[in-house]
Amino acid sequence: MMKQRNITTALVFLIVIFSSIAACLGIFSSKGPGSYNYESIHGKSVEIYGKGIYQHMSADVAVQGIAQDYITLFAGVPLLLISLIGFRKGSLRSKFILTGIMAYFFVTYLFYTAMSMYNYLFLLYLVLLSLSFFALLVLLLSFNLNNLASSFSKKAPCRLTGGFLILNSVIIALLWLSIIVPPLIDGSIFPSALEHYTTLIVQGFDLSLLLPLAFVSGLLLIKKRPLGYLAGTTYIVFLSVLMTALTAKIVAMALNDVNVVPAIFIIPVINLTAIFLAVLLIRGIKLHDAE
Repeated sequence: MMKQRNITTALVFLIVIFSSIAACLGIFSSKGPGSYNYESIHGKSVEIYGKGIYQHMSADVAVQGIAQDYITLFAGVPLLLISLIGFRKGSLRSKFILTGIMAYFFVTYLFYTAMSMYNYLFLLYLVLLSLSFFALLVLLLSFNLNNLASSFSKKAPCRLTGGFLILNSVIIALLWLSIIVPPLIDGSIFPSALEHYTTLIVQGFDLSLLLPLAFVSGLLLIKKRPLGYLAGTTYIVFLSVLMTALTAKIVAMALNDVNVVPAIFIIPVINLTAIFLAVLLIRGIKLHDAE
């Protein structure tokens, strides 16, 4: 157990250092010619951001990246460090929080590696993706599934949280399909959201991996299966931070005159609900040492 905690601690500190560097460069870098229009391979005019490390990305996606960098730096990093302290003291609550936050870092740099236009932080993204993956793997494998059910009180909102995870996965799936399916039906094929990118990375990863994982985690949590306690609790913590980043992205887009309806009404509600349920579920974990 001590060896596992030391490995996790080392990985967390490396992630804190490297993600802080990446986030600061994303926020404060500003070199470049400024915004300009670019004609995509599909013949669509795309406004390019033209500044900093995101200078080759479209203007609306670049401001989203900067908004997420703020959340990573001022929410993700502090939460990692705070939960690490509790984790090292043997708190199961802190261990679940740490695992959920680690999932946020893994997904964040998976998206950055796959979606960001190539820039001088590419190798740093790869390092962060690798570190967060192995830290998440170490944490997940360290839980004793046989003891998880007894670690949650009867008042823990397992069914409510599981139902929310299922509902959220369906809502987001329908939102993404509303972007993808209409062009397939009318024959235009390529959604306007594609802009000058090669494919829809966020929608692809969500529909193929993250949303099915949320659905299954929610179902297992409703049934109070051991794996459901692990996956459902981890996912709701992860979703709380991810939706905070997504809310920040929507605000940034709105400030840059991008149409954010209906997301501006949907995402903050999901965000607040996820945070509320995460707090209740974590508080429903009995106070004893982590397994």
